[in-house]
Amino acid sequence: MCGIVGGIAERNVAPILMEGLRRLEYRGYDSSGIALLDVDNKLQRVRAMGKIKQLETKMDAFDEAFSGQLGIAHTRWATHGIPSENNAHPHICNNKVAVVHNGIIENYQSLKTRQLAEGYRFTSETDTEVVAHEVFQQLECTDDLLEAVMASLKSFEGAYALGVVATNNPDTLVAARKGSPLVIGIGIGEHFIASDVSALLPVTQNFIFLEDGDVARLTRDKVEIFSVLTGERVERTVKHSNLNLTSVELGAHRHYMHKEIFEQPQAVIDTLEGRMTQDQILVSSFGHNAESVFASINRIHIIACGTSYHAGMVARYWAEDIIGMPCQVEVASEFRYRNPVIENHTLFVTISQSGETADTLAALQQINALRKNKTTELRRRAGDDPKAHLKKDDFAGSQALNIPTLSICNVAESSLTREADLVFLTHAGPEIGVASTKAFTTQLVALALLLTSIGKVQNRLDEGREALIAGGLQKLPNLITMALGHEEEIKQISEDFADKQHALFLGRGTMYPIALEGALKLKEISYIHAEAYPAGELKHGPLALIDEMMPVIAIAPLDDLLEKLKSNLQEVKARGGQMIVFEDERSDISSETSFKVVKATTNVGRITAPITYNILLQLLSYHVALIKGTDVDQPRNLAKSVTVE
Repeated sequence: MCGIVGGIAERNVAPILMEGLRRLEYRGYDSSGIALLDVDNKLQRVRAMGKIKQLETKMDAFDEAFSGQLGIAHTRWATHGIPSENNAHPHICNNKVAVVHNGIIENYQSLKTRQLAEGYRFTSETDTEVVAHEVFQQLECTDDLLEAVMASLKSFEGAYALGVVATNNPDTLVAARKGSPLVIGIGIGEHFIASDVSALLPVTQNFIFLEDGDVARLTRDKVEIFSVLTGERVERTVKHSNLNLTSVELGAHRHYMHKEIFEQPQAVIDTLEGRMTQDQILVSSFGHNAESVFASINRIHIIACGTSYHAGMVARYWAEDIIGMPCQVEVASEFRYRNPVIENHTLFVTISQSGETADTLAALQQINALRKNKTTELRRRAGDDPKAHLKKDDFAGSQALNIPTLSICNVAESSLTREADLVFLTHAGPEIGVASTKAFTTQLVALALLLTSIGKVQNRLDEGREALIAGGLQKLPNLITMALGHEEEIKQISEDFADKQHALFLGRGTMYPIALEGALKLKEISYIHAEAYPAGELKHGPLALIDEMMPVIAIAPLDDLLEKLKSNLQEVKARGGQMIVFEDERSDISSETSFKVVKATTNVGRITAPITYNILLQLLSYHVALIKGTDVDQPRNLAKSVTVE
């Protein structure tokens, strides 16, 4: 949520910050703002409602040249306080301190009550303003901005990524991170901060990824990082990013979502590269000790949110059908707020495109904490109670319980990857559109590799089945390309949605979570209310919704459930429903003249079918959104990375 960019240089940083905001607009676009320290060491600020172009217009109308060599900027996704210019960042205290902030200060109300009693004046409804006041108050005790920020951080509860500047420290930019991502861009005679690497690609490809509890002081000449807990200096590695400007540009495409849909064949190729041979899956792709980890488990528990949750739901069918292993899938925000019964020998898999999804990260941290507590308990029992009999496998390495964790993620230096025992990086590349497309596809590829690897290690599938899966995955880029060839056909069907406000998606087996994903995409970017059901559930309520104004989208691959699905479709037809069917070329549903049918790619199997059919639903949601005239890449009320609860 929200986007931060800041910098200190020997040149005017205003154009750099504005370009950074444009590249971060997918993170938040209710309002935006920029604050610079000018040549007279005075803070100049411009804020605007809406998209970045509104901020640019206001800057162009600024009375004087808006420039400075030190500054911070922000694009906002509203949490505390409605979208308004007063609530837009940066927030300033007494024209001396300016702050930009991502995250939530959970104890802001108590801090605000104290600050009001101390005479501070509030001009916004945000939690962020207490940060500016707290830093200003600390600067009355010290002239050092870094010391003031570090002292202030001790008062804050919650999550934050901060950029802070002050008039009495004209050569310093301070950044801090806890629970929200923040990177430092390394230049020559200049340094920058941002929520995302992509914001700084025009000026650098060298980055430091701050860790929780880091506080950094940036000057033109150097970067110093300290631990907020100890106050001591810490070292963080400078890493070179292989991303470039062209990878995050639109090119010939009208929207990022459209570009990313068509990048999926290459994303699959990149994700598979080096992870399989002609007929074998390489277990080592999941880590050098993956084989021993996979050999020791007897169940899987997947935790994710949104689209990633749907990927996990597909994997549950695969796990139980292909390798016969129990698999549970759970929404992260539910897992973390109940008291889950965690069984030994369970592999926990967390999935997130960004690796910063707040609930998924918190769930993983909860698992790690539980594991640590169990270790302490077992060791105490072993030492204090001679009758306590502990099995050898009660200890896996330094862990008391055999509860390994694996994170599937698209961002190498994310928080999720640092918390997990094993990591599998999808190589989807940058995904800018809020509605996830290629990230979902590569997550499914990763999960297919995972389940095949587990089955291989545990002898749950033979070499022939492994070779069959490997062959299907190798064909997948071409299958996706063939599915993309249906775009014009789908574009015509999308015209039927011009006056529609509701839609129903149906699927059976692995196509049920694909139906859920299709419904999510449609509601995300076209604002049509859409629901998805297992087709067999029609008679248990959804049939009451069917009439001539209700489009019903069915996914009909040629599989064991096709005949059952046909019966469900007849139930819809009998009630006047408008049927749109994505079927296999070898099926005969198209003989129903009352149905609108897209003949999808043939020769798909259990692994490739859900991935291939999902491409068609992505195209449908995209073209319906175009007809509805909505903002495809930045749908209202949504942001790309959900880094707050």
